Formats: sequence, structure tokens, C-alpha cells
Amino acid sequence: MSDEISIQFTRFSAFYTPLIATIAGGFLKEEGLQPKHSIAPPGRSAIEGLVDGAVDVCQSAPSQGFGPLERGQRPPAVHFAQINEKDGFFLTGRAPDPAFTWDKLRGKKVLVDHGGQPLAMFKYACHRRGLDYAAINAIDVPSGQMDQAFRKGQGDYIHQQGPAPQQLEHDGAGHVVASVGEAIGPCAFSSLAATREWLGTDMARRFMRAYRKARAWIVNTPAARIAEAEASFFPEIDRAVLTATIAYYQKLGCWTPHVEITRPAFEVTLDVFQHAGLITRRHRYEDVVATPPDAG
Repeated sequence: MSDEISIQFTRFSAFYTPLIATIAGGFLKEEGLQPKHSIAPPGRSAIEGLVDGAVDVCQSAPSQGFGPLERGQRPPAVHFAQINEKDGFFLTGRAPDPAFTWDKLRGKKVLVDHGGQPLAMFKYACHRRGLDYAAINAIDVPSGQMDQAFRKGQGDYIHQQGPAPQQLEHDGAGHVVASVGEAIGPCAFSSLAATREWLGTDMARRFMRAYRKARAWIVNTPAARIAEAEASFFPEIDRAVLTATIAYYQKLGCWTPHVEITRPAFEVTLDVFQHAGLITRRHRYEDVVATPPDAG
């Protein structure tokens, strides 16, 4: 008899392979858990699902905790394991440019994803690469329409999460020139979140065992095999594109062998949000991050 576990994604893409693989690779099933996954509906955060009990675990980001803390409130959920320890967005240009440097963006039209964390990270990457964000002509097109806008000729560069850039390359419509994750280095980017109460349950411990195994598997398995296991989750994505995206993220080091959200990674995320003016003070690690349920 297996227990149903409800998992919700905020965004669904190959970037979240560590969590998708716990389902696709059968690791949850091995722990007697029957996964049911969903994507947070528009206008409702996955955190709300945790609070009302409809969701057990969700894909989120430690920076989600900054909002309540800035208002003097205790965040309703905690972030107990990392999914990605690096930003997963890329810069794609119109032509191949092996000698690309960030200062080439000066005065250029760049379709920048204006979501809270993606934009903060992009600004910080510019800063780290010695480029003033104000020196670029940042174009704000809704996330869902950016790709079409670029394909129709708008902008010189586009800032997107995989697999969109890899699809552009596959279609001959663009060429990846830089990685935001590479410019910033390790940080607390995306995470697994739950309530403190749920983390004390036996289900949480079983989930965590499955997640650790899935993570070890994606670190040590060829991208093509992972893409094969996940293909049914991405029916609209070409298998070669899915494989290329997973390979990119493996090489970038998004999916490190450890699952914990480390203090140094958390400090970098604080740097990013302070630089963007999105937080007024440096928040405490303990107020946002929890130890994975099976540690200790």
C-alpha cells in the first residue's frame, strides 16, 4: 500500500530535474510513495498550497522567505534542500560568439525576464561582470511571450531558462553566448519547501531518502539516459533539446552531490537581493532554511 504525496512546481522545466527525477526515476515509488504532481495555478503560490495542506512539498526558492521577513512576519514554510545551486538562465544572441563578453551588451536591446529573482540575478551577473545594468536597453516582454518576440526579430539578445535557449539553438534561431549561473557562481537559487510540521513526519524522511538517491543518480548518469526517463514529462520538447539542456546544467554544476542549502550559498543570494534593492537587511539563515529531515 503506498501513500500519496502531493508535489507542486512553481515553474516546470528540465532545470528542476532533481525533483522531476524523484518521480520519473521511480525513487519515490521505492519508498512506498505515490507522487501526484501539479504546477501552481496563476495567481496562487505553491507556498499557499503548503499552508492549506493541499501540497506536501513544493519547488520554490529561499528568496521567497524574504517577503514575509521584510514585513516582520515568520515565513509559513521553510526551505530544506536545494534543487539548483546556480542560476539556470542563459543569454542567447543572434549569432555564435565564442569571444562573447558581457560589455558587448552595452546599448543593445536585451529581452530580460523581469520575474523577481531572475531579474535580480541578471542585474547581479552584470555587476559581477563589470557592466552597469543601466547601460543595456532592457526590454520587458511578459515571460510567456519573450520567445516568440525574439523569434520574430525583437531584441539583440534574450535571457531565458533552459530548455528555451537550447530550443532556439536547435532551430537555428539563436546561439547561447553566456550563462548567468557562471557569472554569479553558487547561490541558494531554487529549493524544496515544506511546513516545519511536515518535516517532522515519516513521509518527509521517506521523501528525503528518495530525493538523495535521485540527486546522486542525476549527478552520475549520462544526460541522454536522464532525458529518456523524463521524456514523458516534456512531450512538446525534442529529445535532443532535452538532452542538451540536462547536459548544460550538469556541466554548469547546478546539481551538486550535497542536498543541503549551505550558508555560503545563502549569503550570495542575500548579496544578490541587496544589490537589487529588494531587501532592506540581511535575513537570518535559520529564519529561511531548515535541515533536511533525515539529517542528524
